[in-house]
Amino acid sequence: MPLHRNGVTAPLFPAGSVPAHVAIVMDGNGRWANARGLPRTYGHRAGEFSLMDTIAGAVEAGVAVLSVYAFSTENWKRSPAEVKFLLGYSRDVIHRCREQLRAWNVRVLWSGRAPRLWRSVIRELRDAEHMTADCTGMVLNFCMNYGGQAEIVDAVRTIAQRAAAGEIKPQAINAATIEHALYQPSLPPVDLFIRSGGERRTSNFLLWQAAYAELMFVPEPWPEFNRSILWRCLLDFAHRDRRFGGAVDAVDVVAVDTAPDAHHD
Repeated sequence: MPLHRNGVTAPLFPAGSVPAHVAIVMDGNGRWANARGLPRTYGHRAGEFSLMDTIAGAVEAGVAVLSVYAFSTENWKRSPAEVKFLLGYSRDVIHRCREQLRAWNVRVLWSGRAPRLWRSVIRELRDAEHMTADCTGMVLNFCMNYGGQAEIVDAVRTIAQRAAAGEIKPQAINAATIEHALYQPSLPPVDLFIRSGGERRTSNFLLWQAAYAELMFVPEPWPEFNRSILWRCLLDFAHRDRRFGGAVDAVDVVAVDTAPDAHHD
C-alpha cells in the first residue's frame, strides 16, 4: 500500500491543531461481516486494509503517536475459535506489515500484558519493535492483550514493590509516579479518542492516558474506516474547545456584576 494514494489528498489542518496522540478502538468488524452473511473472522480480515490506510493517513496528517486497540484483556471471553483466530491473525499482520511500517519511518511499540499471550505473538511484536527502533517518524502503539485497568493495576504493583523496598515513600507517590510506571511512559496523553462501529463507550482503553481526550464515535464499522474518515475526525478535533478543567467566562463579569438590577426601583 502506498503512503500517498492517488486522488486522496490530506486536507490543510489549522496550524497546531493536529493531535499529538490519537487512540482508536477498531470496532465493528464482526457486525460488519455478520450483516453480509459472513463469519465474524471475515470482518477482522477486511480490517487489515483499514488499519494500514489509517496509519498512512495519520503519517500524512502529522500525528505523532497512533495507538490502536488490537486485542483486549477482556477479549479472552470470546469463543476459543475467535480468540485463536484473533491472536494468529494479529501475529501475521504484524509480520506482514513491519517492513512497510519501517519504509514509512514508523516506530512500533507494544503495550499489554505478556501472561497468556502466545509466545509467537510476543516474538513478532518484539521483532517489530527491534526492526523499527531507529525510525524517527510516527509511533504506532500496538495494544495487544491490553486493558486500561490492568495497566493501572500493574503500575500500582510496581510502585508498591518500590515502596516495600524503600525506594520511594508512600507520601511521595503522585500522578507522575503512576505515569512513569505505565507500559509506555514516554508517550504523551491521548488528545483524540476515536471508536468506529457506532458504539459509545471507551471499553477500558488507555483509561489513564485518555483522561482529557476528546471523544469521537463514528458510525462506520472498522472495515469501512480509512484515512479520509480519520482526517474528518482530525478536522472536527481542530474546532474543539479544550479547557482541561479550566473555564473562561464568555461575558464581561465586571459589567454584569455592576449592572443595575432590572427589578430594583
